[in-house]
Amino acid sequence: MRFESGKVISDFDPHFKIFHELMPFKVQEILLVSSPYDAFIMEEDGSLATRIVNEYQGLNLSGAPRITLVSSGKEALEILRRQSFDLVITMPNVGGMDAFALGAAIKKIHPVQQVVLISHSLRGIYPIPENVDCQSIDDIYLWCCEADLLLSLIKNFEDHVNVDADTARAMVRVIIMVEDSPVYRSTVLPILYHEVVRQTQAVLDESLNEPHRLLRMRARPKILTAINYEEAMVLCEAYKPYLFGIISDVRYPRQGKMDAEAGIRLLEKMRGEVPDLPMLMLSSEPENRARAKEIPAVFLDKDSPFIRDEIHSFFLDYLGFGDFVFRHPDGAPIARASNLYEFEQQLRILPSESLRYHAECNHFSNWVMARAEVALAARLHRDHVSGIKNCADLRDDLVFKVHSLRKLRQLGVVVKFSREYFDPDVMDFVKIGNGSLGGKARGLAFMWMQLQQSRGSHPILSQNNVSLPKTCVITADGFDDFISENQLRLDKNASDEEIAETFLAAQLPGWLQEDLRAFLQKITFPLSVRSSSLLEDAHFKPYAGLYSTYFLPNNHPSFSLRCQQLEEAVKLVYASTWFESPRAYSKVSEQGREDSMAVIVQQVVGQDHGGFYYPHISGVAQSHNYYPVMKMKAEEGISHIALGIGKTVVEGERSLRFSPAHPKRLVQFSTVDDILTNSQRHFYALDMSHSTQLDRKGSNLVKRLVQDAENEDPVQILSSTYIPDENRIRDTAMPGVKVVTFARILKHQLYPLPEILLELLDLGRRGMGCEVEIEFAVRLDPKINRSEFFFLQMRPMVTGGENSDVAICSQEIKRAFCFSRSCLGHGRLETMADIILVRPESFDAGATRNIAGEINALNARLQAEKRPYLLIGPGRWGSADPWLGIPVQWRDISGVGAIVELQNEQLHADPSQGSHFFQNITSLGIPYLTVKETKDGSSGICSGKDVDSCLNWDWLMGQKEFQDTRYLRHIRFSVSFVMKCNGKEELAVIYQKDGEGGTAKTCEEVRRK
Repeated sequence: MRFESGKVISDFDPHFKIFHELMPFKVQEILLVSSPYDAFIMEEDGSLATRIVNEYQGLNLSGAPRITLVSSGKEALEILRRQSFDLVITMPNVGGMDAFALGAAIKKIHPVQQVVLISHSLRGIYPIPENVDCQSIDDIYLWCCEADLLLSLIKNFEDHVNVDADTARAMVRVIIMVEDSPVYRSTVLPILYHEVVRQTQAVLDESLNEPHRLLRMRARPKILTAINYEEAMVLCEAYKPYLFGIISDVRYPRQGKMDAEAGIRLLEKMRGEVPDLPMLMLSSEPENRARAKEIPAVFLDKDSPFIRDEIHSFFLDYLGFGDFVFRHPDGAPIARASNLYEFEQQLRILPSESLRYHAECNHFSNWVMARAEVALAARLHRDHVSGIKNCADLRDDLVFKVHSLRKLRQLGVVVKFSREYFDPDVMDFVKIGNGSLGGKARGLAFMWMQLQQSRGSHPILSQNNVSLPKTCVITADGFDDFISENQLRLDKNASDEEIAETFLAAQLPGWLQEDLRAFLQKITFPLSVRSSSLLEDAHFKPYAGLYSTYFLPNNHPSFSLRCQQLEEAVKLVYASTWFESPRAYSKVSEQGREDSMAVIVQQVVGQDHGGFYYPHISGVAQSHNYYPVMKMKAEEGISHIALGIGKTVVEGERSLRFSPAHPKRLVQFSTVDDILTNSQRHFYALDMSHSTQLDRKGSNLVKRLVQDAENEDPVQILSSTYIPDENRIRDTAMPGVKVVTFARILKHQLYPLPEILLELLDLGRRGMGCEVEIEFAVRLDPKINRSEFFFLQMRPMVTGGENSDVAICSQEIKRAFCFSRSCLGHGRLETMADIILVRPESFDAGATRNIAGEINALNARLQAEKRPYLLIGPGRWGSADPWLGIPVQWRDISGVGAIVELQNEQLHADPSQGSHFFQNITSLGIPYLTVKETKDGSSGICSGKDVDSCLNWDWLMGQKEFQDTRYLRHIRFSVSFVMKCNGKEELAVIYQKDGEGGTAKTCEEVRRK
């Protein structure tokens, strides 16, 4: 066999693209010409079309063809003049016309039309009478209404048409069957196709998902038939490089005459040319058994009652469909392998003489090809490995090729978990169960596929290690079985803690426990256990951060304890489905159905630094920037990054905000004082010493001071040094106070993080058809250029919606009690008559948690009254850092109609675009305004010319309070006020209507006047 150097391998796509190109021709339309009597028999025996469809479905083949039935040759010729068919099947006598005459007439209309004759009896048909032109009939079969025979002749016709293209594209193997008798051909051909399909399905690695298994079925061996010696030799010469086996009768025509040894001549000739080719001799003459042994070839009696079983054995023992049996050169067995994983393990320890024997006899390539591993079969072929003389080098080469293929073919694929064959070294994304992946995991799987398909067109992704952490998804049927088996019922009055205790006391389904144990036995790295509900990360309903996440060190010496912690974490994620915040969000978002939960068990990105495990960088990037400044553009996107685990960013704590398109334009770091004020001081890490129990409150995470980790690698790489005597910050490593600036990344380009983010955001935007938000983590290793970027999540962003015209004129700005040039949302609202504001005179930055509690109580009352309200307060709403803003959760403000965020000297934080809270707010279309206050507080009438925003405190505090608490004032108006937001211009006003029940003149009315 010859291969063009460097060409064969490069033409193969391990991600199944090549399989889409195989078998381009499919029989779609069949014309069946049958007498009324034969048609009656077909219907009496059951619908022929139905049986063919059932046969296709039973063998998991592509769509069955459509059959058009006519009862006479005249009708057949009429319909063939109007319509084309892929295949014509005719019975012997059709309306006074015999099959050979019909075939001749058909060939005059369509000279290349395939015409097959089937008959209940061969009397008068075969041998073909000398006065009959047999060229009009392409094949003859004996039929007793078997659907599998029809399937076989259909597939055989497809194989003859597709063989040239498929062998050229993918080296698809060819089995040649030589048999002149329609009787035996009608018996053997269905057995061969049944065996080829069943065996190909059986050897397709169970670790692949079903769509890819079906695609790989297209690479099954082709079966080509011949009825004489000359036809057989033409096929053998044409497809010699791809021959998989020859199955031949002994007595059939040669040089126009019946030759009792034609089959022996054929097999002997091909044995001389292809010494290791599997051969099966079929004969009804027992004396030929000895001749077969001399060739050598396997002998099979055509009249044997066990012919099906014996053909099955031939496929297993000689065509590579069974286990690979490793043998000594003398044939003595050593070991067996039933799949590529076991095959690779045996290659590592196989005796050298056995390794060389199988390689040179091409056994490795044949066995792998039977598994439709086209590229690997080419790389293991003896023409590629025979030049490796040193046996140790040969072993390394074989192992490397098998291992690389096993790993490469999993990239971009969600693999079905197998307890027996799970291999975390090559399987990056597996799923346990058969249900839905859930929203979050679905986004991961989609981006995982996009990454593999797009590397060639995105050089920055090819040049850097951009990947996914090892991921296992427990599909939603695990949750459904858990709820059903434990007979759990939602008690809407139960607290989150009571729900959690109930779920912890319940038992996971047995199948899930066993799969989790099998998974954990092969996993040694720390794990995060995250939610992936069916509703999560949906467009307009992200449910961001509303469910629980837990981190597990997974390092305790007791395996049972590690299993217990994993099971508890899964149960607690399940429990969060029924917690108050997601239920409140579902109610507001008008989500009618109850949620179901899949769970993501994922490798924690990072390294161990003195008992604390964390990545160098984690962050969020968005393809749309809601607040572009310093000549940035909204479409260029925005990113928030932090040292350590990503809780810092997604919960709205102090992080660094930058545009990937302009990484050096850092608004937060304009001066030295700005850097000292705004730089990250704390970070989150996984406490690797906390391994004896699951910390439910802190998720096993600890909050550390940056200064406490100044000698650890991430802080050393990402920090600059503050020199107090000079009031200067230097980017070089030197003694002094460490300040996390990311200067070596954003300014000195140690790692191309901005470029990678731009490519991924563009990839995500094009893939999802909308603006996107991604979460990521980075592990840096610049010394040996082995830094790794890990993609953690992708969800759609809510933008647009600004189709309606919302005009805001100067009259409205002047009379507004709130005005902002930094807002999110679009439209006109007249639904609110209540305001809850944090009273400036009683605000205490150290009491923000208490303020959140008071908001929760007022929110519950107003929501019960179905009164949406305007919420006004300082700092970053929803921040987990109580010193940056008021740490409300969604359940605390679930009835809110609009939000105003005040930025002042007491609490000043950049907009919280990267937080889960922010994502949920914007997805529901809740307007979010940012107002920057002056030192003495903005008050009075807003001019709209000299200020970007204002809040008329004098007017607000002059209103009669409806209810005051220690920190809050609740104002209620007799009529609703007006809020207008123009999302295109990021402009918003809020003003009171004129008079009791009156309405202020709108801009539109002024314009008309």
